[in-house]
Amino acid sequence: MNDKPMLILIAGPYRSGTNGDPQALAANLVRLEAAAWPVFAAGHLPVIGEWIALPVLSSVGAGPTDPLADEVLYPTAERLLARCDAVLRLPGESAGADGDVATARRRGLPVYHDVAEIPRRVAQETR
Repeated sequence: MNDKPMLILIAGPYRSGTNGDPQALAANLVRLEAAAWPVFAAGHLPVIGEWIALPVLSSVGAGPTDPLADEVLYPTAERLLARCDAVLRLPGESAGADGDVATARRRGLPVYHDVAEIPRRVAQETR
């Protein structure tokens, strides 16, 4: 195993099935974020597209249900995938996450479907 940490995009449902309900959106983000610790504990760096896209939307006074959201959420994931080393695809219906997987596969990146599949890294970090 390479000792270099991977930057892993966590992909899964965010807006899917929520009908724009703020509580459902928040619950989906919590599910995405629940995978962050296991990725980090395996020695890698997790990233979720919404961590970047939502502040971008907020900076123009928009949110995840605004018409502008499609112009920010999907391109954010696409741009992140240009830097990522792998994708962790969480369960659930999501056109955006399916698109992330397709992009990753086109780029030859590994796609994991369970955190247990992610190779553990032997940490060699210094403080």
